[in-house]
Amino acid sequence: MSKAFTKETDQDDDEELPASLSLPAGTRNYMTRRGFLALKDELDTLLKVTRPEVVQIVSWAASNGDRSENGDYIYGKKRLREIDRRIRFLIKRLESATVVDPAEQEGMDQVFFGATVTVCDVEDGESQTFQIVGVDEADASSGRVSWIAPIARALLKAREGDCVRFASPAGWREIEVLEIRYD
Repeated sequence: MSKAFTKETDQDDDEELPASLSLPAGTRNYMTRRGFLALKDELDTLLKVTRPEVVQIVSWAASNGDRSENGDYIYGKKRLREIDRRIRFLIKRLESATVVDPAEQEGMDQVFFGATVTVCDVEDGESQTFQIVGVDEADASSGRVSWIAPIARALLKAREGDCVRFASPAGWREIEVLEIRYD
């Protein structure tokens, strides 16, 4: 049978999520409004722009004849599977999302989801500021840390002036909470 009539498979379809994107069992998928809208925008772009463009390329490549040695067709089909996998992932994440508005938190004197926290490392005196956000919107280079990260979990319910000890990849660290704000 010709390869053109066989079902193409992708061994990565049932691939597990990386540990950095999976949620702890029994927890909700908390995210900020900004994070929710970013995922929704990505989904809309994939559905309305990217996927139709790739489908058009694959259709054109398929019309050229022999698909077994047609690079545009083979790459296009692979790209479609990647796009479809990302679309399924985004749909699941958005359906399970619990959007939290940091400005509406109760107990603004404590660290909760959405808080922007300034801390000082007790040992070296260096301070850093970061916001505690959802798993899908975490980006350390932008100062956004996932709420399931060790530093964020250690800081939950802490108040200004509290010293918190937690296990980091470099070993045990102790930090002091200097400021808590909700933007």
